[in-house]
Amino acid sequence: MDFKSGFVAIMGRPNAGKSTLLNAILGTKVSIVSPKPQTTRNNIIGIYNSEDCQIVFTDTPGINTANTKLDEYMQKSVKNAKNGVDAILLCVDGSKGIKEKDIEFIKGFKGTENLILVVTKTDLTNYEKLYPQLAKLNELDFVKSIIPVSSFKKRNIDVVVNEIKKYLTDNIKYFADDEYTDKSVRFMVSEIIREKGLWLLQDEIPHGIAVEIANFKEFGNKFEIDADIICEKESHKQIIIGKNGAKIKEIGTKARLDIENLLGKKVYLNLFVKVKDGWRNKQSVIADLGYDLKDLDK
Repeated sequence: MDFKSGFVAIMGRPNAGKSTLLNAILGTKVSIVSPKPQTTRNNIIGIYNSEDCQIVFTDTPGINTANTKLDEYMQKSVKNAKNGVDAILLCVDGSKGIKEKDIEFIKGFKGTENLILVVTKTDLTNYEKLYPQLAKLNELDFVKSIIPVSSFKKRNIDVVVNEIKKYLTDNIKYFADDEYTDKSVRFMVSEIIREKGLWLLQDEIPHGIAVEIANFKEFGNKFEIDADIICEKESHKQIIIGKNGAKIKEIGTKARLDIENLLGKKVYLNLFVKVKDGWRNKQSVIADLGYDLKDLDK
């Protein structure tokens, strides 16, 4: 059996289902998901291992206009992710119909080698609506293949993997068989907390929250973790805490369950809220939180 390996970038507009697709391919959660656009901020690496291949995926932030220093970091991450990959999975949300602006967006990738178009969220529409949309996409002759998928129902996920295999060019293993991400445990924990915050605060807080791990200690069969939820305004802090601390307690409870599943041990999680006014537009602050533009130049 010939073994193949290579690198693939997952790209698309905000909220196009990129992270959900990556998690479905890997069969485990490496990238957080929320209904808010720009949930993914770092280039998350996920590793797919099988007997005949190893695929190293990069899940990128949504392609958007840079309005803050944090946005600038995310868009530079997207640009960097295009370099040195064997294929690009370009995700387009199929649940709301493929519009002319989507076609124009896809045309912006003309000239990209091995471009695979993945139409996501097909479980939220039906074949009668989807078929004429796929016919429009078939006219784009620079696209290698078009695959409608449902990450939620695991529909056509195997088709995506088999299509990627056609373009893998290496035959070495970059990661061990039991590795599924290059991110640290601390990073994964902070992302779990941020995900729960995004879900539970989606109607009240703009997208400006971050999570910083202040303490991460292991004692025998348990972990003690202290984390700060960073927000931009004092009014946001009160919303995150909630009446009598109810909201932050709910975030902590939901996060702790996922963190215990990740670590396989009992977790004592303490959450605090800190205000850093306008943090998304302050280079020194976003660098401290793990979004340093200098790191992208290495």
